Amino acid sequence: MGTIVEVRATNENAERFWLVIDRGSESPLRLAVDQDVVLQFRLKKGMTIDDALFRDIVYADQVKKAYQQALYFLAHRMRSEHEIVVHLRKKGAVDPVIEDVLKKLRAERYVDDEAFAAAYVRTQKKTAAKGPRLIRAELERLGVPARAIEQSLAAYPFNEQAAIARSLYEKAKKQRRPESFRAFQERVRQQLFRKGFPNGVIAAVLADDTGATEQEEWEALNVQAEKAHRRYAHHPRPLYEQKMRQALYRKGFSLDLIDEWLRGQGSGENQKGGS
Repeated sequence: MGTIVEVRATNENAERFWLVIDRGSESPLRLAVDQDVVLQFRLKKGMTIDDALFRDIVYADQVKKAYQQALYFLAHRMRSEHEIVVHLRKKGAVDPVIEDVLKKLRAERYVDDEAFAAAYVRTQKKTAAKGPRLIRAELERLGVPARAIEQSLAAYPFNEQAAIARSLYEKAKKQRRPESFRAFQERVRQQLFRKGFPNGVIAAVLADDTGATEQEEWEALNVQAEKAHRRYAHHPRPLYEQKMRQALYRKGFSLDLIDEWLRGQGSGENQKGGS
């Protein structure tokens, strides 16, 4: 290969050094490497470099560069090993380099999929009120091994899931729109399911609510009935009542309550009369 004739810091980065290698009849070779690589191989002027040593120097610099990229990636938040692999591949690192970087990160406790999964579960249940099913899916997408996922979710028991789901239910109840109790519970059931709570937890939370008061249900019916009335008021009375019953029943109101509203509407007791 040749002999090192110059070792000097680059102008752009004081931690990277130019190696200038005299190759005899061939033109000199310039190679920029990290200062740690210079120290690792004790590179200095006059040192002879053969092909094997040159390859080792290049590889060591690739590992150092990828390691620095991984540390920068980790500076924002904890990462799974899979995330780091994907990130370094996008940066152009080859798999042997990535594996050496991971070994170093593991040894220095910068990556630990079990610790990552445990922290992820704690964060997602407390700050995002997510259920275990959604958290599991997210950890799987992040490439966390199944064993680490199972261990982390073991710290999220049924009673804690129910407490978080119940708080979401109570929040939804305070913001409840004019709707039947049945429609409200179905809407919240779907919300809790999308948040990742299992059916058993959802059923337990819904069962805790004994239902809307008669007055609340009647007021909600009035709102929905008036909307339906505006759509169907042009129909003859029999068809009008049929369509009103169908529309309001689909919205979760009982037939008894619907018939009571129709009787009141027909006798002029409600806000509008029928056609």
